[in-house]
Amino acid sequence: MRLLLAALFSVVLAAAPPSAQDCVNCHEVDLAAFQASKHADMGCVGCHSSITRLPHTGKPAPVKCASCHEDQVKAYGKSVHGIAKQNGMTDAATCASCHGSPHVILGASNPASKVAKQNLADTCGACHSNPDFLAKHKIPFAKPVEAYRLSVHGRAVAKGNTSAPSCSDCHGSHDILASQDPKARVNRMNVAETCGICHNDVQTVYADSVHGLAVKRGSKDSPTCTGCHGEHAILAPSEPGSLVNAARVSTVTCGRCHGDERLDSRYSFGDKVPAFQDSFHGLAIRGGQKRAANCASCHGVHNILPSADIRSTVNPANLKQTCGQCHPGVGNKITQGKVHVRMAGGIEHVSVKWIRWAYYALIPMTIGFMLFHNGLDYLAKLRRRKPHHGTGEQLPRMNKMFRITHGMVMVSFILLVITGFALKFPEAGWVKVLAMNGAGLVRAWIHRIAAIVMMAATGLHVVHLIMNKRDRVIVKELLPGWQDAKDIANALRYNLGLIDKRPTFGMFGYAEKMEYWAFMWGTVVMAVTGLLLWAQNYSLKYFPIWVMDAATAAHWYEAILATLSILVWHWYLVIFDPEVYPMDMAWLTGNASADHLRETRPEYYADLMKKQADRNADGQ
Repeated sequence: MRLLLAALFSVVLAAAPPSAQDCVNCHEVDLAAFQASKHADMGCVGCHSSITRLPHTGKPAPVKCASCHEDQVKAYGKSVHGIAKQNGMTDAATCASCHGSPHVILGASNPASKVAKQNLADTCGACHSNPDFLAKHKIPFAKPVEAYRLSVHGRAVAKGNTSAPSCSDCHGSHDILASQDPKARVNRMNVAETCGICHNDVQTVYADSVHGLAVKRGSKDSPTCTGCHGEHAILAPSEPGSLVNAARVSTVTCGRCHGDERLDSRYSFGDKVPAFQDSFHGLAIRGGQKRAANCASCHGVHNILPSADIRSTVNPANLKQTCGQCHPGVGNKITQGKVHVRMAGGIEHVSVKWIRWAYYALIPMTIGFMLFHNGLDYLAKLRRRKPHHGTGEQLPRMNKMFRITHGMVMVSFILLVITGFALKFPEAGWVKVLAMNGAGLVRAWIHRIAAIVMMAATGLHVVHLIMNKRDRVIVKELLPGWQDAKDIANALRYNLGLIDKRPTFGMFGYAEKMEYWAFMWGTVVMAVTGLLLWAQNYSLKYFPIWVMDAATAAHWYEAILATLSILVWHWYLVIFDPEVYPMDMAWLTGNASADHLRETRPEYYADLMKKQADRNADGQ
């Protein structure tokens, strides 16, 4: 009886499936790890179903995950990974590549799982961050996993935010498809819906925008979410490196399409991007100001609509409200005129056109004459120059008040030139050397303070002339006359060797008269246009926008003319003229060389001598 029971018990044991403990007697499997895995309750034979008794003979049949995970395996078979595997790509991702060894698979909710949200980037990165793997299979995407880790999404996941997206949230899990596949979640036709899983409100607004509707119609040029925000390297708008950061959105993002020559030929965008770049707003952003309006400030972000749409923020009916966000009190006249207008032509207002063409003629004619005149004078004086044996005597030329106002003008003019051109050319090397780039507000205030000093100096000069009868004589002496035209002609003839007699002048020659009245005219132009641009809210309230465009054009071209005139004309008169080199110091000491005055202004010199003799006589 006992033998019979023992035999029956042996049969039962032989019929029972092998336990995990039985298997590890031969196979090196970490039993503790297996028992903590997702498959622990299935035992070994749950996957190795071909093994029914021990010891088993022959090689066990391959494990079929589809026995339990049919849907997932089917999805994998159609995925980019599954197809690659079927096509003979031996290192294509398999179940084990992502989930780990079958004996240690953990659930996605387990923090230690390879497919847990916080670990998924490392899991995908095993292949997609491997340069050898990427090179071998000619995968063009550079460091997508590294970019994701630095993104706003990757950082959020790293901090434990389980609602932030990881790789599978955007690409899928088992059903990952190539981006060109129309069914892929990251196909450009589906990207908005994929992002909309988290950003539903944004996706709804975008879907009705000019870009969303174009994508829906099948446009391959219209941007979707990744077109503006990027793919893996998505950053918050406040971050400097973000594609939608206020300092970059207009050029790097919007300008990428709207400034593209090929897309312009297809959709006729026009030159709105370069027009914006050269506008007050664009120059302010290029100069480092972060609060200046960019494309999104006016056109919206996800809700961009054609200007003809009454809902559009740039529809004429809404411009007052849109512009009023930055310019409180702006009037309805803001709609009177074009917005994206280049100073160099296009759809500019007629006033801007005439200002531009006037200066196009005036600047080369004026500076060309100055270069010709001074070049001829310089060469002639070098040829005639004799050893200087002057007396060294000095005579009064500029009194204290004139020197004060001249000093104010000199300092303020230099600051105006530097800060003004720094605004216009913020990327220039000299702007970076002077640390003017990125200092938009500082530069702006230096420019405005210098402008106030310039206007104050000019006003003080005028008041001084009105109040001081003795000094008022310079106004009469500075008035141009027919004799000045003769003097110009005779000076040119003399320097060309056509006449032997050198022309002489009174208190002021034609060169000083031209410079004085050009300065006065230029100061008025710069002051009026500058104040219009400075008081932008007032100007936009009472004037059409073309007035601002005209003021900008006049201010810019007059600045060029004034700067070149000082460099070519004034600096020659007081520095590079061989007869005064290295410098006429009258602006600092108030005195001028008596020898130079006696030679170039004999009548004025004689008058000075007479007045000095009269003063000496009165003193005796």
